[in-house]
Amino acid sequence: MRGQSEHRASQEHPEFLDRPGFEFHQLDIIERLPDFGHVDRVYHLASPASPVGYVNLPIETLRVNSEGTLRLLDLAHGRNASFLFASTSEVYGDPLQHPQSESYRGNVSSTGPRSMYDEAKRFGEALVMAFTRTNKLDARVVRIFNTYGPRCCPDDGRVVGNFILQALKGDLITIYGDGRQTRSLCYVSDLVAGLIAAMESPGARGEVINLGNPDEHTVLEHATLIRTLVGSTSEFVFMQPVVGDDPQVRCPDIRKAQTLLGWSPRVSLVDGLSITIRYFREVLGRGGRAHTNGVSQWVPAARPATADPA
Repeated sequence: MRGQSEHRASQEHPEFLDRPGFEFHQLDIIERLPDFGHVDRVYHLASPASPVGYVNLPIETLRVNSEGTLRLLDLAHGRNASFLFASTSEVYGDPLQHPQSESYRGNVSSTGPRSMYDEAKRFGEALVMAFTRTNKLDARVVRIFNTYGPRCCPDDGRVVGNFILQALKGDLITIYGDGRQTRSLCYVSDLVAGLIAAMESPGARGEVINLGNPDEHTVLEHATLIRTLVGSTSEFVFMQPVVGDDPQVRCPDIRKAQTLLGWSPRVSLVDGLSITIRYFREVLGRGGRAHTNGVSQWVPAARPATADPA
């Protein structure tokens, strides 16, 4: 099915659409899926993943992580394919354990303002484990911590895109809360390498694995570093969080990923932010714009150059 997503793909990566063996399908995984033929691996990453996205689409977020997960699990089971479910550090809620390990059961509200995302992901994890135990499916769950990099959406409520865009434009840099809450940022190439390692490792079958960078800083420290790297004089403004139940600390315990997958993040915070800032600077220079249509999307005016230190 061809549509807006394919239009964006053709703008940014036209070489993919002409590559032998590559097919693009724009689908709603809540609905019945077409016959894809032979399938080796299924990566389930279909969900809004920012407060702006899942608050605007609460029912859709719940359904894509429950009904959608069930459809993809049925697909993987029917094709004897390996399966990976992209879960989230949000399943830990506002954690009482720090850093968070996979054995921690979390401090999550089932009715709070983030529950449509947190509880949907928890249910998706339970579905995956049920298929693993009952149907002997080769499946694994990865809990993704804060990820950033080129092509991230600047208007989706997450700190890196917000801070960079505001600093580049000379606007006030908006910090929600007092700025003392912590986040651990993982560069996108490191995260992708972790996803592949989790999918390809025989020892990951039936496991839950944290993927993230344990380099923890306060939100205010991230804002200050981004302002310095941009060379901006923007001032900070502190506001109430858009969505309640904002976790006060967030840092992954990645010992399991290191032992089981041989994986650790490689890209430093300064290097990753520098590349991401360069991307936003290039896109803004070409007249790029941000827009929101249910879920925020970043629309470049032209395909930007990219670099990857990993």
